[in-house]
Amino acid sequence: MSDSFQRSNLAQSMEAQHAELKHALTRSPFRLHADRMVQQGAKTINILQVAWILRVKRGCEMVFMRLPELLASGERLAKDLRNLRDDGQLGISWREYTRDAGERAILLIDLLRESGDLFLEHEAAGCQPVLFYEYEKIMDGRDLPVKSNFVLLRIIPSQDVTVDYTRRRPFVIIPPRAGHAAGVGAHEHDSQLGVALREGHPVYLVSFRRQPEQDQQLSDVAYAEAAFVREVIRRHPRAPLPAIIGNCQAGWATLVMAATNPDLTGPVVINGSPVTAVSGNIGDNTFRYIAGIFGGVWIPMFLCDLGQGMFDGANLIHNFEMLNPERRLFLKYAELFRDVDTTRESFLATEKWWSSFCLLHENEICWILENLFIGNRLGKNMAYLGSERQHVDLKQIRAPIIVFASHGDKVTPPQQALNWITDIYEDEEEIRVRGQHIIYMVHDDIGHLGIFVSSNVVNREFRQVATTLEAIEALMPGLYEMCVKDVQEHDGRKSFSVELVERSFKDIRALNDNYRDEFPFRAVDRASELQAQIYHTIARPFVRAAVTTFTAQACRSVHPERLSRALVSSRNLMLAGFKSISEQVRQSRAKARVDNPFLLAEALYVQHIAQAMIYWRDLRDMMYELTFHSMWNAPLQHYFGDRYEVQARQMTPEKLRSRPDVQCALKMIATGGFIEAVIRMMALLVSDRGGIRRDRLDRWSRVLTQNEPFRSVPSDRLTTITRQQTIIATLEREQAIETLPLLLDDSEERRRAYLVARYVPGPIAEMSPKTIDLLGRFAQVLEQPPITGDVTENPLAQMKAE
Repeated sequence: MSDSFQRSNLAQSMEAQHAELKHALTRSPFRLHADRMVQQGAKTINILQVAWILRVKRGCEMVFMRLPELLASGERLAKDLRNLRDDGQLGISWREYTRDAGERAILLIDLLRESGDLFLEHEAAGCQPVLFYEYEKIMDGRDLPVKSNFVLLRIIPSQDVTVDYTRRRPFVIIPPRAGHAAGVGAHEHDSQLGVALREGHPVYLVSFRRQPEQDQQLSDVAYAEAAFVREVIRRHPRAPLPAIIGNCQAGWATLVMAATNPDLTGPVVINGSPVTAVSGNIGDNTFRYIAGIFGGVWIPMFLCDLGQGMFDGANLIHNFEMLNPERRLFLKYAELFRDVDTTRESFLATEKWWSSFCLLHENEICWILENLFIGNRLGKNMAYLGSERQHVDLKQIRAPIIVFASHGDKVTPPQQALNWITDIYEDEEEIRVRGQHIIYMVHDDIGHLGIFVSSNVVNREFRQVATTLEAIEALMPGLYEMCVKDVQEHDGRKSFSVELVERSFKDIRALNDNYRDEFPFRAVDRASELQAQIYHTIARPFVRAAVTTFTAQACRSVHPERLSRALVSSRNLMLAGFKSISEQVRQSRAKARVDNPFLLAEALYVQHIAQAMIYWRDLRDMMYELTFHSMWNAPLQHYFGDRYEVQARQMTPEKLRSRPDVQCALKMIATGGFIEAVIRMMALLVSDRGGIRRDRLDRWSRVLTQNEPFRSVPSDRLTTITRQQTIIATLEREQAIETLPLLLDDSEERRRAYLVARYVPGPIAEMSPKTIDLLGRFAQVLEQPPITGDVTENPLAQMKAE
């Protein structure tokens, strides 16, 4: 019996030890790491499959969508040729077409020669700003204590434009320094400059010289831009703070300047700016993969060494051009060949600023790559300026931020323009509590340059922004989308309806595919830093020793973007006679008839070649994406890059509520007067409705700026009150309503406050049920009889008249 008992205990003991060993093995760090590697591998395979399917599907859809059109055009061409042959007119049409094509070829060659000469002249002159308007230099970055190559220009309006230099808000427009000369977005009458001038605003342009200063850094640029804004403020002491317009690369640079100088700027407008440059969707946005495929930051370091410390902006333009090679290598010149009789002026105007290349110092290009296009530190609120001494905290920006993006922008898709908002803030409530205004617009199809160059966009979206800035500053803090809709009036003219709709982070995240392909950039960032250290230690001393001033200039001269233009200039003796020949051709020009079938054959040929190049481009982009994910999205690369993951500095709701300024605002919930009560009711109305139309925003702006007691209150004091009351309305909604009577001493003040709250939303027929119910609650707690009719006149203006 005892032996049986011992055997039973031994068996149980062995079973327990086996279970314990099994549990230890399944929960061991090795097993956990192996499971994690398997999961990451499965995700990588899924990403590769999705990318492959999306790319192939898009390519097939493009082919099958264009095929019927091409076949129909081919059938039409064959029919026209048969008819000409039967009528005996085939030879005549052919001779007519060959003469027309030959003359167009001569005019095209001469136009390219003229463009090449213009390029050489502009480069020799130092790539001066290419502007439609005259200008005068106000400040030079060379004269500042911290030197830079930036210059502040005042735009001189034309005689038919009246500008109010006393009270109208000045505009400071910053063009992108992304490889080309200053002037993009400012070389036409219908430009950002033209719209702002026609609205009566003083306009300044932050330009830059071709050559940066010795050891120039991005902190020096931010310092210069801040100094320029201070000078503009000094020149317009009675006007609101300047509006800063940053296009493309200048957009994130504007955010850097505003974050490090939060007291300087009025509204900040950034157009097509890649603040979170690693964002995008699978199967799209190939441009962001280039750094991971071609070696990271050490290659720009090598190119800077070849240029004696200077990075050639022609490299950036070349990358941009090769994003759509069919446009750069074929379509651009095919369209120019087709329309050479009518496009001369516009072509030369565009080429003058696009084909003149500026230089960047190594410090600048490396900071851009490490903090945006590889490291993503700016978009995560972890970037620093000046040798890691100054933190660039985008949350410190107090001015309204207006972000303009487009689904048709392949360089800066909406994800890259907007994801920084969801990365650095906890939620939209934190934006409201911090008293910040972020408004975004997303265009349906305009391309990258069209965002700030297209006259249609400038006269539609940008004009609405320019005319709404004062009203936006009066808006309650929060995250909004600006929706601009066309309205056809009875007289045939077109006007626009503008509405600011309150949005949540879900609306921005809906533009993404769950960030499934951003984490590989952690490994890219770490590998880029290691490669840069190896290059700096081993190869850089020998490269720098081998480079002279002559070789640096020679390297820039033979760059494909420069050489291709210099070869078609008058320096090429083979083109010297085309100027006189082209003049003779213009005098005796014989155009082919519009219905000439050989013109259709030419167009079909262009379409076929372009489609073949687009197919090659899509195949290249697919290989880029698959290669990138195969290299950097593998399980081992996840482990390699984990330590380099940039975590955004976020704040939980509990920490947000415990902030001293938030606690101070909540303690003031029963303190204040008429101004606090009215602003609190407006904050509750906007939050309840989820947005505000332009006409309501204008009425609220008039109340704040034209009538007492608001008009006498300094703008910074109104901003503080608005933020405090927004915090109260957001975090303590019910108590905010119940304590309204404590802010208003007598029944007359309560009646006036309630009338203002009724006036701003407009007619009752246009109110939502929630707005009507909330106004009813205001009447109840303030002991006021509900108003059944519309309040169409400003109550404060009426009381002043009385």
